[in-house]
Amino acid sequence: MIDIHTHFMPKQVMDKVWAYFDQVGPMTGREWPISYRLDEQARVARLREFGVGAFTSMVYPHRPAMAEWLNSWAAEFAAATPDCLHTATFYPEPSAPDYVGRAVDNGAVVFKSHIQVGDYSPTHPLLAPVWDALEQAQIPTVIHAGSGPAPGRYTGPEPVAEVLRQHPRLRLIIAHMGLPEYRAFLDLAHRYPGVHLDTTMVFTDYTEENNPFPSDLVPRLRDLVDKVLFGSDYPNIPYRYHHAIDSIVRLDLGDEWCRKVLYHNAKMLFSNAPALRSGL
Repeated sequence: MIDIHTHFMPKQVMDKVWAYFDQVGPMTGREWPISYRLDEQARVARLREFGVGAFTSMVYPHRPAMAEWLNSWAAEFAAATPDCLHTATFYPEPSAPDYVGRAVDNGAVVFKSHIQVGDYSPTHPLLAPVWDALEQAQIPTVIHAGSGPAPGRYTGPEPVAEVLRQHPRLRLIIAHMGLPEYRAFLDLAHRYPGVHLDTTMVFTDYTEENNPFPSDLVPRLRDLVDKVLFGSDYPNIPYRYHHAIDSIVRLDLGDEWCRKVLYHNAKMLFSNAPALRSGL
């Protein structure tokens, strides 16, 4: 399998992320226990044991002057972890075009944009040259723009649609399939050739309880068979890893659909990534 939505980040940042999830209960009314609260190397080893041949290190800043430091850490992590897809990030700040360009030159093959945590609009003028560069380089960005698990000031499909109107060849991977605005984000995937969707946490019992994927949209996933990618949110998930896989299989869209989602679509999208050149 290829998991395009996993989180590895500096320990002090990961500790803060876990502290946030420890308090999600009071924020959303639901507990969110971390199932894989392990040290870094144990988390990598566990993914490999699960049969994951390549994965990402989704890092994201929540303030200025943080993204470039995260990119440096992620570059070192990818260099030391051959099966990691070299991941980078950005924030709307004057230095963003320069450090994004350096990350691309250094081999980044996927970027992460977290609209909710970063509390910025993807239409921010300081991001225009970043989107220009990523569109030209055809490097995908996993963007958390849906309003789940809690809405932000700039979440929702409208700002993303505006970015795509300005950058129609941009490669975006909509995290969590745009939960809970599934329908609008599926429309964007139908409309724009570079828009994909990741399955992170969608279809699982945990998510279906409060934000079920509409049953009338399931047939549309057949039409998007080449645009759906497996993601898990590992290690920050409140259930066992294999449940995410079982949740995809039980959609009953067929073995070939599952093979594409769990492996082949990511293999094609990241075909030039060093982590996938070894014949995985």
